[in-house]
Amino acid sequence: MSVTSIGAYAAQTAAAAATNSGSGSAGSAGTASSSGNPLSLSQSDFLKLLVTQMTNEDPTQPTNPSQFINEISALSEVSDMDGMSTSMTNLANSMSSNQLVGGTSLIGQTVLASGTSAALSANGSITGAVTPPTGTTALTVQVSDANGTPVDQFAVAPQAGLTPFTWSGATASGGSAPPGTYQFSVTANGNGAQSSLTPQLAYTVNSVTLDPSSNSLTLNTNGGSIPLSSVSQVF
Repeated sequence: MSVTSIGAYAAQTAAAAATNSGSGSAGSAGTASSSGNPLSLSQSDFLKLLVTQMTNEDPTQPTNPSQFINEISALSEVSDMDGMSTSMTNLANSMSSNQLVGGTSLIGQTVLASGTSAALSANGSITGAVTPPTGTTALTVQVSDANGTPVDQFAVAPQAGLTPFTWSGATASGGSAPPGTYQFSVTANGNGAQSSLTPQLAYTVNSVTLDPSSNSLTLNTNGGSIPLSSVSQVF
């Protein structure tokens, strides 16, 4: 980048800052400083600009001192903006790292999250919960296999707030359901009306994944991938 005055340098570095901000890249064309950072002005760079400006100025119209000070202030503002951007980037990276480290503490834990299907292991059971609306007098949990064929249904006494339930793996015919994936739905009765509710089911966390683009954490469970935002309880 060729400049003949500090004012020109300030204008070009401001343009470089805008370009870098829009592209997310620190390396744009037109790098002038000896450090390789277009927003960095070293002592050597400053002296070169000062000598260049004094050499090229009109002897009959020397540089206005006030204008010179304004040019220096402009450079300082550009440098401060770059420093603030770097600090914010570092803060975001630190928060992402902390979130990932915190998420690893959930590995091996059981979480309760919104879902309609869960895996039944041999001689195991599936736990869930539902929040019934005000005035609900009865709750019925329906269980179907992966093909949608009804397997079992049972009643649950509604409670204020979160109402837990457990399916033991028994079938409506009195047998035991084989290991596999089963689907759950809940029907609420009350106030002379019937409504369908989406349950929450218990899942075991096997690993966690951090999305670098959104900084969102995903829990990889025995029931599939679940966003951390959908978890209501850890136990």
